[in-house]
Amino acid sequence: MQIYLVGGAVRDHLLQRPITERDYVVVGATPEQLIQQGFQPVGKDFPVFLHPDTKDEYALARTERKNGHGYGGFDFYTSPEITLEQDLYRRDLTINAMAMNEAGDIFDPYHGQQDLDQRILRHVSDAFIEDPLRVLRVARFTARYHAYGFKIADETLALMQRISQSGELEHLTAERVWKETVRALAEDHADVYFQVLKDCDALKILFPEIDALFGVPQRPEYHPEIDCGIHTLMSLQQACQNQFSTMVRFAVLCHDLGKALTPANVLPRHIMHEQRGIEPVKTLCQRLKVPTEYQQLALKVCEFHLLCHQLFTLKASTIWKLLKNLDVLRKPEFVVWFSQACLCDARGRLNFEDKAYPQADVLQELAKQIRELKIDIPADLKGAEIGEHLTEQRMIFIRSFMKNK
Repeated sequence: MQIYLVGGAVRDHLLQRPITERDYVVVGATPEQLIQQGFQPVGKDFPVFLHPDTKDEYALARTERKNGHGYGGFDFYTSPEITLEQDLYRRDLTINAMAMNEAGDIFDPYHGQQDLDQRILRHVSDAFIEDPLRVLRVARFTARYHAYGFKIADETLALMQRISQSGELEHLTAERVWKETVRALAEDHADVYFQVLKDCDALKILFPEIDALFGVPQRPEYHPEIDCGIHTLMSLQQACQNQFSTMVRFAVLCHDLGKALTPANVLPRHIMHEQRGIEPVKTLCQRLKVPTEYQQLALKVCEFHLLCHQLFTLKASTIWKLLKNLDVLRKPEFVVWFSQACLCDARGRLNFEDKAYPQADVLQELAKQIRELKIDIPADLKGAEIGEHLTEQRMIFIRSFMKNK
């Protein structure tokens, strides 16, 4: 029995990145042998075991054969006779197909170290095309290692395009697409994930609402980058640079979906795009089974982001309606997330990346003071009169607050 550290842990060890999880492959063993040593079986489709102390995953060396559609359409075969080289051959990228023994020796049959040094993401074999999930995984790896200068090999990108054109992406479950996407949104260069999906023709299949933004013009005096798709990815860049949450990043991604539905005869203006965007945001979220809170924030940002930009010219009644729509009294964090997304929209434009955006801080401070505002209620007021009195007092406060801004 030989045990090897494999996959991402070896890759990140060689890149001198923090190792977040360790996976091991066991060569020359049977399930019974591992169970006898105290390992706990957890794999449903193939033998995977948890170490009795560390709880790291240990998988028996295996091969796989395509037997259906999607990322789950595989038969797996395990045996003590399967070699480490055979096990590594089924992996997606050469940089993920390396192993390290307990002595620290690297086993690298597919030249992953060379590709690591040359900053290339390259498939191990043509079997890459059998698993459509690899399109998303490679896009995510490209986002993760963008700062290191990694590029996708031309021949690998060509295989990703073939997968997109084959119809296999349609067999991915919504849950799996969302899981990969939210992991990509957490990366420092999440915009690269969507750009790669665009480059390999997967964006129009998995995210047609976002793909539809590319090629749609905007007024150059407000958007020197012109293209709505480019603006969306620039806004997402801003969210990443500010280290905002994945929920805010998703809302930023969805904020201008309505611009793809602007009638051609009024372009490059986009009047009422906020309202037009509501349905495509709902459609995208429902199709991918996006968590409720993500969907709620995305819809708020889509519908109301222009009001945040116009904050200093709004009437007190409009500001109060905005704050009520953001559920200011019950969900204080929503105002913060909303204003963060609006900041990204404002700065996600060519030559506007460092533009001052005081609206975000002012809206957050106003919301804080509104929540802390103590309002006396006259004893003779009843029912709806109390609500009217509270609204009136809050608007008086808003007028006073905004007068000094």
